[in-house]
Amino acid sequence: MATAHIAAEPGDFAELVLMPGDPLRAKALAEGYLDDLRQVNAVRNMLGYTGSFEGRPVSIMGSGMGMPSMSIYAHELFAEFGVQRIVRVGTCGGLLPEMQLGDLVLATAASTDSSMNRLRFNGWDFAVAADYPMLHAVMQQARSDGLVVRTGEVFSTDSFYHPDPDFVGRCQAMGVLALDMETAALYALARQHGRRALTLLSVSDVIPTALHATSQQRQDAFGAVIVSVLQALLPDRAGD
Repeated sequence: MATAHIAAEPGDFAELVLMPGDPLRAKALAEGYLDDLRQVNAVRNMLGYTGSFEGRPVSIMGSGMGMPSMSIYAHELFAEFGVQRIVRVGTCGGLLPEMQLGDLVLATAASTDSSMNRLRFNGWDFAVAADYPMLHAVMQQARSDGLVVRTGEVFSTDSFYHPDPDFVGRCQAMGVLALDMETAALYALARQHGRRALTLLSVSDVIPTALHATSQQRQDAFGAVIVSVLQALLPDRAGD
């Protein structure tokens, strides 16, 4: 049954969906790493695909930028298409000066300057955190594959160009590893729907040292890292 933003049918999506922000990154990852590929969504050019990895069904779909866009797609996937697990595979601004472009961050939890989760939780603060079995499985697999992965808290902001000149310093002082714009909403939606979520971020900007990836580098972020994610999450190693 199609929704307002996803023109798909029941069964078109796998129970595991990887969600980069950029729909063109979704297309590149799907074409590069999935077999038996078919496109299952193109509404508003938010490209979505379902295929298989080592014989197991997987979907990959863009989320767009920001918590409102992520919330639309994650809600519809959870509520209408039977999706059980979403992994955001996005980019971030790293806050540690020793970070390099392409470094990986697993988000254990996410703070935010958005009011979205307070509206969802009766005006209270809600501690949004990753699904731990998924996080542990990806961390173990990535390190086994020789990838350098940091784990810790990220900050999901509504403002790419933040109006507070002290914003970055405040986040650094609280030990935040990286900035993104989607994780806090995704983690809360997973809890709301009784589903599971994880964010794995690739550093596209190192804010203290002013390193910046090109738009093409952003689009090509992850690459073979996706293999580690899928090998970790498709076998019965993440609480399936």
